[in-house]
Amino acid sequence: MTRTPRTGGGPQGGADVPRGRTRWWRVAALVAVPALILLPLLIAFVGIVFSESDGRDEGRREGSGRDGSGRDGGGRTEERVPCSEALTFGGAVLPAGARPTGACTVMGFQDIHYSAAFRMPRTGVQDWLIHTYPDAPAPGTESCLGAEADLCLDLGPEQGLPEGVDAHAVRVRVVHEDAGTALVRFTAFTM
Repeated sequence: MTRTPRTGGGPQGGADVPRGRTRWWRVAALVAVPALILLPLLIAFVGIVFSESDGRDEGRREGSGRDGSGRDGGGRTEERVPCSEALTFGGAVLPAGARPTGACTVMGFQDIHYSAAFRMPRTGVQDWLIHTYPDAPAPGTESCLGAEADLCLDLGPEQGLPEGVDAHAVRVRVVHEDAGTALVRFTAFTM
């Protein structure tokens, strides 16, 4: 059997031209690669945004988990501890003249999260922070990130947290309640 050339206005003098392969896989790769790169970044960003507003630095009380049982829904339980234990975990001690407000707590499953809240003389807050964390940056309002606080300090290994401290990070939020009193919220946690 021999082929007969087709007549008409086709390419190459009317001879049959083999069809080209489709290149759909190139288009799929061009779409899939950026999606695979951007998806984990998007998930991490959403996790960071929601972790900033989860209330961990608000000094929650025992039994205040999302389901009312002291559990936060992820299996972690919140327990009362002595305030000295919470502060020691973050490399601090209760300052002179301070009185705890509510319960100091620890919550842990894989990570550990201590929280304490206390009132102290407003004039002693700066001295206490400088004495407790001498290598830390000066406390200010820049790191408050929307928290209702007059003074904030965020510490990590590179931001003045002393060596030998069990916590990976410490957050201090200070609210000046009146001319003589400050409410200090202290959290220390691992990551």
